[in-house]
Amino acid sequence: MPTDLTVRMYETPEHLGRHLVLDPRSLAYRRPYSGEPLRATEWEPRIPVLDQQNLRSQGIYTSQAYGLVDDLDALSSCTGNAGAALLSVLLTKDQATAAGLDTDNAAAAEHFAIGLYADASQRDQWRQEAWPTDDVGSSGLGVAKALHARGLVDQYGHATTALELCALLQSGPVLLGTRWHAAFSEPDRDGFIDTDPEWADSPLEGGHEVCVTALEAIALNDGVLMPEHTVLRFRQSWGSSWGDHGDGRMRLSTYLALRDDADVIQPRKDGVTP
Repeated sequence: MPTDLTVRMYETPEHLGRHLVLDPRSLAYRRPYSGEPLRATEWEPRIPVLDQQNLRSQGIYTSQAYGLVDDLDALSSCTGNAGAALLSVLLTKDQATAAGLDTDNAAAAEHFAIGLYADASQRDQWRQEAWPTDDVGSSGLGVAKALHARGLVDQYGHATTALELCALLQSGPVLLGTRWHAAFSEPDRDGFIDTDPEWADSPLEGGHEVCVTALEAIALNDGVLMPEHTVLRFRQSWGSSWGDHGDGRMRLSTYLALRDDADVIQPRKDGVTP
């Protein structure tokens, strides 16, 4: 394990599984905000909403696919699921098919996401265990490395501020890894996970990775960003019945409250129009 990594591990219940891994070398690939205009943007995944739970009911049998003794009904594969959603935006339908990502079949796309999770967990240099031997979770950095190693993205960059996050969303979706509180698991009818003003006092469930697909609303006051009125939309991986048809929303102020435990990574494929 490289000695200069910052690693924060969480418990990995089956519906979560992201760990915080920061590599100081990543700062060389930070994409600073340079003052460009910010506007509302959205990037729609080409795959159906995925579900990292209820695998058997989807016809996904991990014993057959990975040579295991028993079939698991859920995996801590949020990193792979978020990565698959992001990739489906970057690639055309034909490119996705060539990469093994079926954009029409949810179960087939979930199979791809599980395989991406395996790849990411094996590229995490900070631990020896990996899926499919152990369902131990992974990191946003791990899944970005996996996408790059497969030749599916050309590069990945990072954001460390709210303005940088909003700027990245001008050009494509991003991976957001963060700590996950119990209040987040019960969004309101519009998918907002932070409606409860006391969400930070709810129990910490673990770490989670999502794909942020939209800067849905942006509020500026004399050119100054107003985080409490700026809204991010993200694709969840808990089925279409969760949140707003499988999507969640959070205010940018919530990201700021979580920032010390969050990482934002944007894999990109230059020359391809989402």
